[in-house]
Amino acid sequence: MPLGAHKAAIMGVSGVSTADVVLIQSQTASSDASIAFTGLDSTYGEYIFKFYNIHPQTDNKSFSFQFNASGQSGYNETITSTSFQAFHTEADYTEFAYHAASDQAQGTSYELFGNQHGNDNDESAAGELHIFNPSSTTYVTHFIGQTTRATDDSGTKTFYTAGYVNATAAITDVSFKFDSGNIDAGIIKLWGVK
Repeated sequence: MPLGAHKAAIMGVSGVSTADVVLIQSQTASSDASIAFTGLDSTYGEYIFKFYNIHPQTDNKSFSFQFNASGQSGYNETITSTSFQAFHTEADYTEFAYHAASDQAQGTSYELFGNQHGNDNDESAAGELHIFNPSSTTYVTHFIGQTTRATDDSGTKTFYTAGYVNATAAITDVSFKFDSGNIDAGIIKLWGVK
């Protein structure tokens, strides 16, 4: 796919100029406990993280993310969120459900971004996370994301999450990790949208 077409596909909106979508950074995991992106600022009104072949070191683990506001550390900002998922196994079991266990109501934990990740050699996850206007010091910072993955029980699960960081300080950092075990392999790319 030509670079311009790839940039337009990232947006998912027709008529968006490809000049408005800029690759900022790409990180490749290699047995990392977490991957962090720092220095988000007011250059872009939206940041998009794209995930490619995220592979956990340990079977049946949950992928997650959290934020730091400007001047903060520890990745423990206050989040309110909601999630749902669709599931289909090779044995033809299906499920479509609200995922209450992934929600937070003024919580400070890492936000669940998909569970039951499989770690067989051919299993991985892919997806994206959008963060809107993170430099605002007036409004909360909204996020919305989707992942799809090969699960530990030979199925595919698509997970949707959305919510907001309940802080009026600018959000500058984002961290990704599994609930235990390392990120064995995979690529995360950060794009900025003007």
